[in-house]
Order: sequence, then structure tokens, then C-alpha cells
Amino acid sequence: MTDSAASLKSVWTMPRLVVADGTVEGLKWLGLLLMTGDHVNKYLFNGTLPFLFEAGRLAMPIFVFVLAYNLARPGQLERGVYQRTMKRLAAFGALASIPFIALGGLYAGWWPLNILFTLLALTATAYLIERGSIVWAALVLMSAGAMVEYWWSALLFGLAVWSYARKPTLAAAGVAVIACAALGFINGNMWALAVLPVLLAATCFDLRMPRLRWAFYAYYPLHLGALWLIRIPMSHAGYLFF
Repeated sequence: MTDSAASLKSVWTMPRLVVADGTVEGLKWLGLLLMTGDHVNKYLFNGTLPFLFEAGRLAMPIFVFVLAYNLARPGQLERGVYQRTMKRLAAFGALASIPFIALGGLYAGWWPLNILFTLLALTATAYLIERGSIVWAALVLMSAGAMVEYWWSALLFGLAVWSYARKPTLAAAGVAVIACAALGFINGNMWALAVLPVLLAATCFDLRMPRLRWAFYAYYPLHLGALWLIRIPMSHAGYLFF
């Protein structure tokens, strides 16, 4: 390789994505906090607290990033991680659908499916790509993207992160940024882009946080159920929910 070719290659070489395990767990808890504030604002205060709404736009990209990064770890396919993750997401997503639908605010009373199904679609698509079933992966991506929260933007962002974590490329990084920006059409603002410096900063810290394997799965339906129950006495007291 000539000196000029080597220099060109070094310019286009992207840095590896490395986030400490404890920091990954910290991101998950940050996402839970932001999501909870967003849902309290949405379901109890009719979206009248702008700061909670704007901060909540970071929650989904954080969850997608954490899942995609974990799925991209070496040997996940051989250890059956994809299959176990899909089963858990499907089970808890179905359970969460009860309060999710009861809380209202959905089209046709049930659409789109909740965020756990978004993560399920991401996992299924990555799993099929990993197994070399590209056509099936494309079919899942196209069909599921029309049915889940945050649509194709969330799935493309997750797949880009997953691809970059496995093999850093400029293309994967570019798709991740574009997909994150495309969330602006869904959110009505560009606050989702604020997640990018948060994720970059996460690569610089080594937090010491234990992993609670089932915490996120259980928390999602439980906190929706709690909000649903809280609204009952509020409704009896005269509060109106939209």
C-alpha cells in the first residue's frame, strides 16, 4: 500500500464504539428516568410540561442504543441471546399493551404498538441479518416499521448502531445520525438529536453500576399500570384526560 493510500485509509477509518458495561447500565437507567417523566407529563398532565416532553425525546434512542450495542457483542447469536431477548420483549410487550391501550391516545385505539415491540422488531431484524436471511430481514423491517412506535426511524437508528458496533463504518454512522434526525418528523421537534452527545460522552466514562437483568422488562408494564391506576381517582375528582 502506498503512503497516499494509507493516509486516505486512516482518514476514513472510524473509531471503535466501546462503552463500559456499567455505563451501558447507567444509560438504561437514564432512559427509564426520562421515559417516566415523559409518561407522567403525557398521561397525568396532558402534555402541558414542555421540558418533560423534550427531555423524553431522548429516552427511545437511548433504549435502542443500549439494545443494539448489547446485541452487537461477539458471540450473541451462538449463545442464543437474540432468541431470549425476543421472547422477553414479546411477553412483556403484550403485558404492557393492556395499560398502554387503556391510557389512550392511540390511533384506532391500539396503534402503534408500544416501544417493547419496537425493540422486538429491531432484534428480529438484526437476528435475521446475522443469520444471512436478508430478504426476511427486509420484510420484517418494512412491515414492523409501520406498526410500532417511532416507526422506521427507530429501527434504522438501531440497525445503524448495531452495524457500527460490529464494524465501524462512515456509512453506519451517517445512517444513525440521519435516522435520529428523522425522528423530528414524528416528535415535532429535533430534541432526539441531543442524544448523540450523550452517547458520545458515555464512551468516556466507566460507571460502576450492577446489571439488573429483568428490571427494564418489568418496569415498563408496571409503570404504565401505575399511571393507569393513578388516573382513576383523578378522573373521579374531575380531571379530564386527552
